[in-house]
Amino acid sequence: MNLFSLLNGLTFAALLFIVASGFTLIFGLLRIVNLAHGALYLFGGLVGYSAAQASGSFALGIFAAMLFSALLGVALDRGLLRFVRGFELRQVLLTLGVAFILNDLALVIWGGDTLTVPVPEALLGAFNVGTLYYPKYRLFVLALGAVVFAGLWLLLNRTRLGALIRAGVDDPETIEAMGIDIRKIFLATFMLGAALAGLGGAVGGAFLTLYPSADSEILVFSLAVVIIGGRGSLAGAAVGALLVGLLNAFGQVMFPELAYFAIFGPMALLLAFRPLGLFGKTA
Repeated sequence: MNLFSLLNGLTFAALLFIVASGFTLIFGLLRIVNLAHGALYLFGGLVGYSAAQASGSFALGIFAAMLFSALLGVALDRGLLRFVRGFELRQVLLTLGVAFILNDLALVIWGGDTLTVPVPEALLGAFNVGTLYYPKYRLFVLALGAVVFAGLWLLLNRTRLGALIRAGVDDPETIEAMGIDIRKIFLATFMLGAALAGLGGAVGGAFLTLYPSADSEILVFSLAVVIIGGRGSLAGAAVGALLVGLLNAFGQVMFPELAYFAIFGPMALLLAFRPLGLFGKTA
């Protein structure tokens, strides 16, 4: 049971990292409070579900989820958020309203039933881990989380685009003086963050399922990950996801009545001593 709970915690942590990494890109690097991130997760997952059902291809479902979420991100950033740059309270209210609208649209289009994204036959069944049989698909999610972390780390730390993103956050005036359109770079970053939410929705929809309140639940967990890890820190998002995933898995087994307290109690205690999170830095 302990090994099973450990694997459950690790696989849930991998999914949380995929979603929360997109959130920390938008919130931490771009300084945009996007409370519609959970809605992008749900809507992207539902689009992925429809595409996978229609085509019979899980990979096409993932691609459709990421593409549609990225396009929603463009519409949100260019159509609405550009009017409230620098006003965090307005961003909160605006993106919260967008989340409600997307949630209602999802109800109209897909109904209120619980839906599960179909997965390929190769990922069905169980994999033998010692004396334990564990679902292959959850191990796939764990591996995907590691790949996403490696890809984002390389992008931010080993590419010119990553250097421009980090420099643009610290000193956008200098970047623009060099003839670089920082707005396009920030838009690409927002699209990447939104696409990661869609990826999380398609991948998570295969084992957590998709239902009307899934957006708010994943958003709460993502906020906890970013707050614990520190705003704008990729390593912090990974550590925060690991802590939240393990606390959630073992909390549900050991004291289910206090499962949420097992996560948010330590988070509150951490913030009392480190208000910026484990890896957070002053802006």
